[in-house]
Amino acid sequence: MTSLTERAEQHAYGDQPATPATPKYTAPPAGEPLPDLDFEANEAYPAPDMVPVHIAWLRVRNDVRAVAKSDRHIENGKLKYHFRGIEAALNAFGPATLRHGITVMAVDIETSYRDTKSSRGNPMRECTVVVTWQILGPKGDSLPLLKSAGESLDSGDKGTAKAQSLALRVLLFNTGMIPTGDPEPEASTFERGEAPVRSASDYRDEIVNPDTTPGRLEQISYELGNARMLHVLVANENGDEETLDALGMRIYQERTAKAGDA
Repeated sequence: MTSLTERAEQHAYGDQPATPATPKYTAPPAGEPLPDLDFEANEAYPAPDMVPVHIAWLRVRNDVRAVAKSDRHIENGKLKYHFRGIEAALNAFGPATLRHGITVMAVDIETSYRDTKSSRGNPMRECTVVVTWQILGPKGDSLPLLKSAGESLDSGDKGTAKAQSLALRVLLFNTGMIPTGDPEPEASTFERGEAPVRSASDYRDEIVNPDTTPGRLEQISYELGNARMLHVLVANENGDEETLDALGMRIYQERTAKAGDA
């Protein structure tokens, strides 16, 4: 039987539609790319298993597995290097920590500042932070307190936030022992005895070879730097003169751009 209070509410608000069931999060299979994140305000995650914090953290690591260096640092239109930024860290660890009931909290922050100038003479402020973190598990227990440091250089008021973001990135990747999945750059440069020195034309042929991967191009750049051959002029694939350094960088950018568009 409907009470007087319930009848009054129905009269005031009318019949309300039933609240749809909230979809539950399902972790991606190991080794597959993480899905694009589209968080909703009412998104719910299944209740985590009540396991000790070290087991829950191990499960987080098992979900994340690897995070590639997919972010690019470009100066003057040229690719300088790849890196893993804070967004890559949060996109990887955020869903996994929610799924396993892990909470990462900053419990102490030590900051220091120094006024300096950029290479162009513009005033800048350097910020260094040392953050103490607590990693809590679903049962309320925690790992031993951990520390990580971060540095930033900023001309405005964002230096402290940037430094703290870097400290968090360091914590997640180092404590999680998350690899990039990239080959070791020095793997192919190990030499024994009197190894023959490769010629500039030999390197040129390997650089322009369509089967040479971007990872191998990075290794070639490392080898050329050790051999002091980066600025040796060679005939490129079009017959024009170009340094091995410029040729390798151009081919690298072309192939990584194609891989990103694929």
